[in-house]
Amino acid sequence: MPMISLNVNGRRHTLDLDPQTPLLYVLSDDLELKGPKFGCGMAQCGSCTVIADGKAIRSCSTPVGTVANAQITTLEGLGTPEKPHPIQQAFIEEQAAQCGFCLSGVVLTAKAYLDQNPKANETQIRQAMSGVLCRCFTHTRMVRAIMKYAQGRNA
Repeated sequence: MPMISLNVNGRRHTLDLDPQTPLLYVLSDDLELKGPKFGCGMAQCGSCTVIADGKAIRSCSTPVGTVANAQITTLEGLGTPEKPHPIQQAFIEEQAAQCGFCLSGVVLTAKAYLDQNPKANETQIRQAMSGVLCRCFTHTRMVRAIMKYAQGRNA
């Protein structure tokens, strides 16, 4: 198998992998990251979302070979418990997380979208977030947290 280099959360990893291995499996099994989750396995729920070169992608359906040398960010790569990223801080302040299963998808999708569309309004943000499924029904608090982050970026 070929050696594949991945840049994950600012660290380079060189791994002996089948290039068709789903990125999610590499992140969770080989790199032992807990942020991206296996949800549906069909790129529909968003629990496995990561950011690759500035775009939110579904790691469950992304072959690792297609993101070799990309800059990949998982939820763990945004901030730390001591110094959370501003979007994470907004989620803390709004108490927007409940079980946390969808959190990687929600936070990383919102961040990637707002990085590309810094002046997005609430309707546009809700549309961008529509592909990430949450079963805890904290959508209102999540949108409030995302809007708080967006307004803080634009201040």
